[in-house]
Amino acid sequence: MDTSTHTFSALFEQLGLASDTDSIQQFIRTHQLFSSEIQLHEASFWNEAQAAFLQDALGNDSDWAEVVDELNNSLHT
Repeated sequence: MDTSTHTFSALFEQLGLASDTDSIQQFIRTHQLFSSEIQLHEASFWNEAQAAFLQDALGNDSDWAEVVDELNNSLHT
């Protein structure tokens, strides 16, 4: 099992997205979830594999859970 701490940048790479600081900030600005009722993995902008990864990370408390939770908080503010 990988016990390393994952970074925000590594999460974006894992999701197949641009992972530089400017791209991450742009993604967060343009993909805000304005309702707390929308769960992160249910957002319409994820493809099926991305949504499954995010749901699994949080649902199974994987080693990605902390950084996925950080993304969730960033998109819901």
